[in-house]
Amino acid sequence: MIYKLKKATLSLILACYNEGPTLEDSVTKIVSVLKKIKGDWEIIFVDDKSTDDTRKALNAIASASKKFKVIYHNRNQGRGRSVSDGIKAAKGDMCGYLDVDLEVSADYLPLFLREVEEGSDLVVGQRFYEGGGFKALSRFFASKIYAYSVKMLFNSPVDDTEAGYKFFKKSKILPILSKIKNKRWFWDTEICVKASISGLKVTQIPVLFKRRADKKSTVRLIPDTIDYISNLIRLKKELST
Repeated sequence: MIYKLKKATLSLILACYNEGPTLEDSVTKIVSVLKKIKGDWEIIFVDDKSTDDTRKALNAIASASKKFKVIYHNRNQGRGRSVSDGIKAAKGDMCGYLDVDLEVSADYLPLFLREVEEGSDLVVGQRFYEGGGFKALSRFFASKIYAYSVKMLFNSPVDDTEAGYKFFKKSKILPILSKIKNKRWFWDTEICVKASISGLKVTQIPVLFKRRADKKSTVRLIPDTIDYISNLIRLKKELST
């Protein structure tokens, strides 16, 4: 799908941590989509202190184009901090990120950009699943319960705050970043909730999620669930004072 940017410029942020052998293939697919977008764009890679050969791969990738920029963390700080650093370094009027493993395809990019250009301040992917659900029922139910809890606790307009596919109007999201306290996975929930509370226009786009069989999940169901619950309680208290 060919898409022409109207006036805005785009900064795409790719948060990377131990991406292993899938990184170069993913970047190739992402760049092929971006090349169909007529306008000014850049990719900002943020390496969150990878312990495999991700940094070596990023050095090689970044040398291939002036459109590529790499930020290296000197210690692991979390996906949320990685995306935040990318947004702050972005030159584009529009900025956003997608998960570099491409379990949600880069082909959706033009749809997200159009929504931002037509007036949305935050555009969030709303995942639906190949075959109708997760292979692991425990993760499926945990995800549904979590999404319901967020909507009930905060009256959130977002059905899937944890989707790793979000695009922003940079001028509108920068003031929100200074209010975000979590630097890791809960960052996604916090950015959605605080953007909505601040009156930003939020839009959702359905996106197909395909689990990659060649990539090991980093989700730790029990400890991650406890962490999310504690952060939900913390955020509720913060917003209630």
